[in-house]
Amino acid sequence: MKTGILSRKADYIGITGSVLCIIHCLITPVLLLTTSLMQDTRLRMGYLSLDYVFIGVNIIAVYFATRHYAPPIIKRSLWGFLGLFTIALLLEDTDPAFEYLAYAASAGLVITHLFNIRQHRVSHTH
Repeated sequence: MKTGILSRKADYIGITGSVLCIIHCLITPVLLLTTSLMQDTRLRMGYLSLDYVFIGVNIIAVYFATRHYAPPIIKRSLWGFLGLFTIALLLEDTDPAFEYLAYAASAGLVITHLFNIRQHRVSHTH
């Protein structure tokens, strides 16, 4: 029953993925400016392609978090923030506004996952 475990842990996975993405986005400019490691094109491209990993992790987390237990408002919020997050990350190189949208969507994912955890606990104690 591995999908049952994943469903119960999906919100925690989503929170972790979103927070790591925020940290990644905040330290990337510092690393690009201060370390010679980021001058290696392959290493830099590998590090920057972590965006796709964060998108994938969040897709899986939202899917499993909304599969059974989430109320409709939480389902819509998680999928909406995931859509904004994905679009913002894919377009962040075209306009700086998308970088800020990615931060906001990531924060929205964290907050909504926390609401989902709370809602799940409340509904299972009554």
